[in-house]
Amino acid sequence: MAPERRVGPLTRTDFVRYAGAGGDFNPIHHDETFARSAGYPSVFGHGLLTAGVLAGYAASWLGRRNLRRFTVRYVGQVWPGDTLVLSGEVLRTGTAEDGGTEVEASLEVHTEAAGRERRLVLRGGATAAYPAPALALAEGDRP
Repeated sequence: MAPERRVGPLTRTDFVRYAGAGGDFNPIHHDETFARSAGYPSVFGHGLLTAGVLAGYAASWLGRRNLRRFTVRYVGQVWPGDTLVLSGEVLRTGTAEDGGTEVEASLEVHTEAAGRERRLVLRGGATAAYPAPALALAEGDRP
């Protein structure tokens, strides 16, 4: 198991900053009146914001240079005031073709907020590859 990481609580300002960085200015993420008229109780975070936070967690845990695959599936919305709770678990390890080690992991993001139950909002997975250790030189082979 990877150590849990908490991010947040997220604010409307975080959503607006992400909109600026990602170029997604859909008013459902920053305009309360628009979000309510669309049937939502409030504005909500971009799915890619949550996925990006999870990608950073996976890269930190498994090693950025080792990541070979990262996948996500959106399960629920992230609301203002939510704290993201990131977690990961190794599902399988094996030997890669080059003799190194391949690791397959599951990833999840839950949210916590005052007055609300903890909810799963994102599921994901990652594959990381670690090179085979260099062979030790025999004593007589030292330079």
